[in-house]
Amino acid sequence: MPAPAADSVEQITRSLAQTRLADVPVLTERLLAAIFTDNPDWTDYRPVPRDDLRDGCRRYLGQVLRVLCGEVESAEDDVATAIGRDRAEQGVPLAAMLRTFRLGGRIVWEALVEQAQIDGAEPDVMLRVATSMWTVIDELSSRLSTSYRDTELERLRSDEQRRHALVEGLLNGQARDAGFAQRTAKELDLPVGGRYLVIVAEARADGGFALRGQKHALEALHLRSVWQVRADTLVGLVALERRDEALALDRLRPLARGRVAASPTVAGLAELGTGHQLALTTLGTARPGETGLFSLAERFPEALLVQAPDLARRLTDSQLGPVLELPERERDMLLGTLACWLEEDCSAANAAVRLHCHRNTVLNRLQRISTLIGRSLHGHRAHVTLSLALAALDLPDTAGR
Repeated sequence: MPAPAADSVEQITRSLAQTRLADVPVLTERLLAAIFTDNPDWTDYRPVPRDDLRDGCRRYLGQVLRVLCGEVESAEDDVATAIGRDRAEQGVPLAAMLRTFRLGGRIVWEALVEQAQIDGAEPDVMLRVATSMWTVIDELSSRLSTSYRDTELERLRSDEQRRHALVEGLLNGQARDAGFAQRTAKELDLPVGGRYLVIVAEARADGGFALRGQKHALEALHLRSVWQVRADTLVGLVALERRDEALALDRLRPLARGRVAASPTVAGLAELGTGHQLALTTLGTARPGETGLFSLAERFPEALLVQAPDLARRLTDSQLGPVLELPERERDMLLGTLACWLEEDCSAANAAVRLHCHRNTVLNRLQRISTLIGRSLHGHRAHVTLSLALAALDLPDTAGR
């Protein structure tokens, strides 16, 4: 028997689909009945009101039949696109939607077969009709998937932008407003009160940051944290709750790949802005190229000087200016001796051991410094002032003097 002509197949397909268009309400109820099974992974339509689901099924089945009978082109379809967008916004799994589209295709096919039997269509013709119908189903399913994934991406971008704005609000001190604090705590899954640490890690030349793997490390301690990339730093908000601050810092220290700083503990979301500023100040006390996690408690003198860079430069000039004008070799030798002597509680003997020289050599160098700066190196005030001057000299803003 010769194959049916293409025109004949198309005409039969259109005739069958046109006849069944009037049955869309009945077919819709069939599809609704077929959707729900005992497998919850296949039927997760809980976020969708039943009338909304019924309307989506009706529009989809009607669209399949309208494409088959030539009323619309599948390439111009907006029904599958709209359904994909709506279900993505409602949180329905894509797998459930694709299964529904396949079930809808089966129900349309059964309806066409029923009509073909009534009309006396040849079985060979129906094989060609089936090919046409499943091509339409595949096209609509593809449009559904594309729309669904595009909507998910848009939602993720929107969620990320909102999350970014909330963290920025915390860093800007907006959590002093109780309403903002409550909303932000809920959306970021953080406690409103309790103790917090703010961590700041510098950006690296390779495009990464000076801290890596920190979130998983903290989760192992059952600590919640939120991390955000800013212009040139990675900022972390760590909720300590009942955990020890030292425990969190000890877990993060081995992960440092450059300069990382931690604030002292601050009270609740309302103080995170203050904590962030203190962490940035602490970061500023570390020289470029240093690696480690630095805490404010370890660097209070340097932090005070970083807060007043002009005063720090004046301090080094007034206390060590003549020494700094010496040739590099002599300058470094004298400054190293002074620093070692102060660190050894002004003991020339102990400093000599560290410097691998005689005690008298240390004393002679100290006398040389005293002569150059025109004042005694002894006394509590002199020790404090000189220690601060040496600390200021090590800061990034004054190190290259």
